[in-house]
Amino acid sequence: MGKRKKSSKKPAPNAARRKQPLDTTFTCLFCHHDNSVTVRMDKKDGVAYLSCKVCDQRYQGKVNHLTEPIDIYAEWMDACDAAQDEAPPPRPMASSSRPRAPPQRAEISDSDDD
Repeated sequence: MGKRKKSSKKPAPNAARRKQPLDTTFTCLFCHHDNSVTVRMDKKDGVAYLSCKVCDQRYQGKVNHLTEPIDIYAEWMDACDAAQDEAPPPRPMASSSRPRAPPQRAEISDSDDD
């Protein structure tokens, strides 16, 4: 009679697919400090609050049961880009400290019509 074959041991299902945790602190778009932006989510009220500890920038967004903090950070980035695109370009500063005179209009004489 023969021996029974050993069944090969299967790896545990959780060991092979271990989820890496998503970030909960981010870099600020305005002051560029690392890990200064935090997201607080209130899923019961459906609102998320994003704030920077250094420059005190704030943002609010709507959340649902699938929303994660990184989603709110990406939404904030998109809102900043949209606001920057809508803003008019900044006016250049005058190079001298003396105020400039307004441009004068050239007057047209009607002496040729007579």
